This record gives sequence, C-alpha cells and structure tokens, in this order.
Amino acid sequence: MSKNRGRGLQANALGTFDTVVMAVAGSAPAYSLAATTAALVGTVGLASPAALLYCAIPMLGIALAFSYLSRIDVNAGASYSWVGRTLHPFLGFVSGWALVVSATIFMVAGSLPAGSMTLALFDENLADDTALSTVIGAAWFLIMLGVVLGGARLTVRAQLLMSGVELVVLGLFAVLALFHTGDARAFDWSWLGFSHFDGTAGFASGALIAAFYYWGWDVTSNLSEETRDSRRTTGLAGLIGVGVVFLLFEVFTIAVNVILSSKQIEENDANVLAVLGEEVWPGWGGKLLIVAVMLSTIATLETTLIQVTRSLFAMGRDRTMPSALGRVHRTWNTPWVAITVVGGVALVMLIASNALGTVGDILSDAISAIGLQIAVYYGLAGLAVVVAYRKTLLKSVGNLVLGGLWPLFGSLFMFWIFVESLGELSGAAIAIGLGGLAVGLVPMLWYWKQGSDYYRPAKLDATRTVEAGYIPDDRTAARAGAYEGLPTDF
Repeated sequence: MSKNRGRGLQANALGTFDTVVMAVAGSAPAYSLAATTAALVGTVGLASPAALLYCAIPMLGIALAFSYLSRIDVNAGASYSWVGRTLHPFLGFVSGWALVVSATIFMVAGSLPAGSMTLALFDENLADDTALSTVIGAAWFLIMLGVVLGGARLTVRAQLLMSGVELVVLGLFAVLALFHTGDARAFDWSWLGFSHFDGTAGFASGALIAAFYYWGWDVTSNLSEETRDSRRTTGLAGLIGVGVVFLLFEVFTIAVNVILSSKQIEENDANVLAVLGEEVWPGWGGKLLIVAVMLSTIATLETTLIQVTRSLFAMGRDRTMPSALGRVHRTWNTPWVAITVVGGVALVMLIASNALGTVGDILSDAISAIGLQIAVYYGLAGLAVVVAYRKTLLKSVGNLVLGGLWPLFGSLFMFWIFVESLGELSGAAIAIGLGGLAVGLVPMLWYWKQGSDYYRPAKLDATRTVEAGYIPDDRTAARAGAYEGLPTDF
C-alpha cells in the first residue's frame, strides 16, 4: 500500500454525535421512503415490510464487518482498502469503483427528486416537469458541492440542520399514522412473513431494492480519517444508523400498506410519502412531508458526495486513479480535485438523463442499478473481515459471531440477491449496473501496469493495528486541534 506522505484530510474534525448524524443522513430515511416505496411495492406488494426486515439482518452483518475492519485500518477508501489488503487488490479496486459508480449515478437519482420536491412545495403540477426538476435539482447539487468543498465541520453543521428537521417531521407522522382511522386495509402480521413473495426470485428482487433503502450509513467509514477516535466511532455510528433507519422504514412502509390503496401508490411513484402525509393530515401533511423529503434528499446528496470524493481521494493517493485526485485544498483540507471532477461528471449525467423519460422512470432503473453495485462492495467487505480476523475468530463467541458468522452471512446474502435478481431486472438497469462496473476495468488494468504500490499490499491482519496511509503535515494537525471539544460532540 502506498504510504504517500503529503497533505492529509482534516483530522479530528468530527465527534461521535456528528458521525451518528452522518450515518442516519447517509441512508436518507425520508428520501428512501419517498423514492423507493413505489418500486418496492411494485416488486413485492404487501411483502414490502418483510423485504426490509429480512434485508436488515444481513445488512447489520455488513455494518459489523465495517465496524471490525475500521478498527484495524483507518482509510478514507474504506472497503477499497480493506478488500484490497485481504482478498486481492483487483477485488479491492472493484469494491471502490462500485461505490464510485453507484454514488455518481445517485447524483442523478437524488438531484431530480430534490428539484421535483422543491417545485411541489409551490405547485404539484410542476413536480412532474423533468426539465425544470433538473434545473432546480442541479442548483441544490451545486450548493451541496460547495458545502462539501468547505470542509468536514461545515458539512456536519449543514447536516445537523437538515436531518434534524427531517427526523422531527418523520417522528411526528409516525405517531399520527398510528392514530389514523380511514384505513385502506387492516394490518396483517403476514406482511412480515414470506407468504407474499413471488418465489425466491421475487424475494431477491425485493431485497435488492431494500438494500438501496439502507445504503449510505457507511459514509462514516469514508470519514474515518476526519473523525476523533475513529477506530471505535465510525463502526459504532454505522450500527446505530442502520438501527434507526430500520425502525423508520418499517413504521412508514407498514403505514403505506395500511393507509394507501394500490392505485394511490402506483399513481404517485415518485411522491408516495407526500400522498401518505395528505391522508394522515389533510392540508398540512403533504406539504410537511414534502419538506422532509426535500431536506433528506439534499442531505443525502451531501453524504454521497463525501463517499465518492473520499474514495477517489484514496485512489488518487494510492495512484490507482490519476494522482491529482489525491490533492487536498490548502485552506479547507478537502479533496478539491475529486470534488470538482465528480461535480462535473454528475452534472453532465443529470442533464443527459432528461432523455430517459419521467422522474419516476429514471428513479426506477437507477435504484435497481445502484442496488447491484451496492451488493458487490458490501458483499466483498463481508468476506474481507473474515479473512482479516481469521486468527482471532475462535478466541471468543463474540468474535466468532459478530466478526465472522454474521458478516459472512451478510456477504453471502448480498452475492445471492445480486445473482438471483439479474433475471428480474430491466435491460436498462442491468446495463447501467454491470456496464458501470465493467468500465472500471480500464483504470484498474492501466494503473496496475504502471506499478502502483496498491497492487503490492501489506496484508491486513487483525493481530496488528495499522496506521492511516498518510501523515498530515504540521499545519493540518494544528488546524484540526482547533476543533476539539465543540458542543456538537457528545
């Protein structure tokens, strides 16, 4: 692994509470519910709560894998570094590339609803205008690009505001939904069982979409080089994030099943949460939940930008991608080249997406494609932790279950839904998902030929703790020290 000495990211900028907020914001509860519920219901019907439940169990295994791996290798590239140092550098690069591609695709899948929801606050008819939604979404994207460029502290302050309002609104509606009387159908415990799935292929397709719901909590690992006590904090925050969003997803998906008819869900494929809000609280409900979705979407654009730019920063630092991507801004200590490149590529894709159809059509294919890529890099991380901890797994039951069996189950589950769902997805979704991964073979082989040290790694072993792959200069360390003890850190 390249020990590229140079300017590092802003160390010790984030505390425990900050990191938990980022984990929850990364999964974007309101956005995931609004953008993905129609796709999930369309795939598995009343089994939507079951798909989320049975995907949460292996997802916790992957969160445990990230937690254990972050204890022994602090690296902004996260799974890119871990998989490369345990399984094989080629697989490590594929893992990092899968995150980069899925996050870049999400810039389109996220920016469009951000624009659409903003327009819906003023006129619901305007929300279906793809071109106008693109313009407004691009404006929000550029604002978040500026925030991420401004540093980790600015990023988390913006996140506290946006996610705080979002979670308060969601909590209020979760309570109101419990007391709602005009139900479309009665709650049935079978919604949490297997009886409503259309065979194993149907279950796999539902689980693939459910994986997209949860995706994003691992932003904490990409922020590890900027977090205080990161060996403990990043993994813990990821686990808490998965737990919090699981509860929100279950409550609202069950509420959608109970309160909304199949026709209402189908007719509002990109705006299900607003329709639910209008049913629960006529007049104000729809508007409030639109605000929650808008803030959630903008917030998760920010966390996704962090994931992709930190991953590219690690790749540039290791010279598995152009080394310019590893440059850090002298004032803000952020990977400004990576941020600029991602911003430019995402804006071009966002404009080009206008040719693909409506907001709902674009979301459906993008979500499925991203699900394939998520399954790849989560699955590889689950295998990596077993290899890294292989010498310590039999030392205690906790190590065996939490660091071995559960992550291994999560890994196998991710690979299974990847393979099983291929036969169920549209041609566009498969082309975007697999084509995006295949493009990564070009830089991988090119920089392997160039002799990057990443392809001759020091093996990752849990019996030895490994320091971060960079040494910040004195100015970075001094600036980071100024952020110790801020009140946002519990």
